[in-house]
Amino acid sequence: MNSCCQVESPKNITAQLLVRAGVILLFTLLLLACGQSEEADTVSIALPEHDSPQRDLVSVTTSLEKIKKRGKLIILTTNRPTTYYYDRDNELTGPEYDMTQSFAKSLQLDVEYKVYESTNELLMALRNNEGDIAASALTVSKDRGREFDYGPVYQKTNEYLVCHRKKSRIKKIEQLNNIEIVIAAGTNYLVSVKEYPDMAWVSDDHLDTIALLKETAEGEIDCTVSDSTLFDIERRYYMEIQNKYTLAKNQALAWVLNKHNNKLKQAIIDWFKIYKKEDLPQMLDKYYGFVEIFDYVDIHKFLDRVKTRLPKYKKFFKDAAIKNGLQPSLLAAQSYQESHWNRKAKSPTGVRGIMMLTQPVAKSLGVTNRLHAEQNIYAGAKFQAKMKKMVEDVDEPDRTWLALAAYNVM
Repeated sequence: MNSCCQVESPKNITAQLLVRAGVILLFTLLLLACGQSEEADTVSIALPEHDSPQRDLVSVTTSLEKIKKRGKLIILTTNRPTTYYYDRDNELTGPEYDMTQSFAKSLQLDVEYKVYESTNELLMALRNNEGDIAASALTVSKDRGREFDYGPVYQKTNEYLVCHRKKSRIKKIEQLNNIEIVIAAGTNYLVSVKEYPDMAWVSDDHLDTIALLKETAEGEIDCTVSDSTLFDIERRYYMEIQNKYTLAKNQALAWVLNKHNNKLKQAIIDWFKIYKKEDLPQMLDKYYGFVEIFDYVDIHKFLDRVKTRLPKYKKFFKDAAIKNGLQPSLLAAQSYQESHWNRKAKSPTGVRGIMMLTQPVAKSLGVTNRLHAEQNIYAGAKFQAKMKKMVEDVDEPDRTWLALAAYNVM
């Protein structure tokens, strides 16, 4: 019996339905990806309509374009000496601050900083898209790499087991057993310690690494884990901590951002190629060039004098520095190197006072009594400003270095 129509087999119908379902699924997945990633420029999708050759365009603004339209870069960070903080002159500074400012300048953007208490909170904020980049001396690891992307590596550190100085130095892995070790939650240190299966440790959800270093110094806990850069800085404040064992070496640090932000990542890479050559060495020297110099006795004296001597003269340093275009903290530091903030200081060559002025210099600046702290400080600041003016054609920081050297030979 003939039929006017060709009836498709159930097998062919099933195949067509599967194709259509696959196209619809692909369309749905692309839309969902656009909503989560925001990185595709224009997604072209063929709809399952055989009678139309046209393609619907789904236009999506990239995260980098959104940032530029917003006019500011939102940085997620923490308040630490290795990241972002206010200095003694109440000015923002820090390694991550300097780098993010440079990157934002390359894009002609302002910067907004959101500061978190811990690495855990920081990464949660990044997951929730509360910012564009997490910049907080974060370690590159496979675990984090499954969830996030990284910018270029800008520094490498070691990871130390830090204990009270009274504890014996650990020379063998077996000695790591039976030690009370507390580690800040969310840090990469938790990954490193897994390489030591016989070592017992706990993570703390409330205290960050700096707070745990403080507890170690005060004997509240046996040991904690810290990266070498943070340890080298914090041991100047918490004198009783000491590196007892190196748990991991050459751990890479980089910025962290959410996956699929390819244009933002490329912008970071392009900026860093220039920054690495021109500014990175200077930045690292600025914040870490001094850390290898550590004298336990001398720093003890310094910290004591910060409490007992500096308060008497602090207002003079601040006022004299501001009036002469200097940084108050730098003037105070210079004075400490000159006299240890001793207003009666005297050298074998005859320089006197808290800023160690020669008789001719003091006389030229109207000082009637070199042992009078206020007169001495204001004169020293004025003289230091004069030295800087003599080399005003030299760029910073070399201008300051030359002026300090000149002060000492005049």
